[in-house]
Amino acid sequence: MSEAQNVYLRLKSAFGNSDARAARWRQKKGRSPGDDDEANVPYGSGRDPRGLGDVMAGLESELGWTSSLAKSDLLLAWKEIAGPDTAEHSTPIGITDSVLTVQCDSTAWATQLRHMRVLIMTTIAQRFPDAGIESIRFEAPHAPSWKRGSRSIPGRGPRDTYG
Repeated sequence: MSEAQNVYLRLKSAFGNSDARAARWRQKKGRSPGDDDEANVPYGSGRDPRGLGDVMAGLESELGWTSSLAKSDLLLAWKEIAGPDTAEHSTPIGITDSVLTVQCDSTAWATQLRHMRVLIMTTIAQRFPDAGIESIRFEAPHAPSWKRGSRSIPGRGPRDTYG
């Protein structure tokens, strides 16, 4: 018999005859055709309607989305975490390997946020425990580079040449 015929017969046995499927299911569950079980009773336990929020919460935990959703909620709630004045001068870039990276407007703001690191980490741990943030990295703006551009030349770059 060919492989295609084997596949066809397996699919036919699995999906072909609905009476055979029902009999296999009853046999597997240890039920007889006349048994009434609570799942089949219209007002039995577990048949009550549930809210959309409950369904989504169950789906999140079942599929393992809680960490990803907590991380995105953390990024969206940065203004509440850092405060409105501080949030104007800093922007969370992303989360990589349990490290939250925050881009600051200046080196002064990066230094100020480094001093606030413990407070910010405590707030994150309390409000977003599922995010799994272990540390925060505050980045200052990058210094200008003299190695690129239309007027750059190969060499060592700017040095003290006055001595």
